Amino acid sequence: MTETTTETLYCYVHPTRETALRCNNCNRPICAACAVRTPIGYRCRECVKGQQKAFDTSEWYDYITGFIVAVLISVLASFLVTFIGGIGFFGWFLIAAGAPTAGVAIAEGVRLVTGKRRSRPLFMTVVVGVVLGALPVILFQLVFAQNLFGLLFQVIYLVIAVPVVYSRLSGIQLFR
Repeated sequence: MTETTTETLYCYVHPTRETALRCNNCNRPICAACAVRTPIGYRCRECVKGQQKAFDTSEWYDYITGFIVAVLISVLASFLVTFIGGIGFFGWFLIAAGAPTAGVAIAEGVRLVTGKRRSRPLFMTVVVGVVLGALPVILFQLVFAQNLFGLLFQVIYLVIAVPVVYSRLSGIQLFR
């Protein structure tokens, strides 16, 4: 009868934790806290980060052009939301349909100028552009117009449009 000896493995990040897991990419021992489950098995965080960097394709100028396009379209959409605020009850329906449409228009405008290049910092830059594009109209509403519905509709626009822009650019799918 042959004797099998198994050496005790310790996590390379936490040297005091025993483990039986190994990264299926680099073969380093990892504990359950360090393991990231992927469709093809468990991987260490460094291998996952390395794989994710392959999907970041944006160039330095994409941040500038994406931000500018997001600000310009958001200013236009926010200006239109101001008019919707003056309509009254029917404006609630228009803002519910218009805000997601504006979010899609912003995301597609950014995709057009960035050539569909992608990265999480680019998505966050575009989201900041959407908010900053609406800010002048919101400030105008606060200082001069003092229109409660117009201000409320601006907030609704941002609450709906920002997640639409981010999810549309990043490819997050809630339903398959």
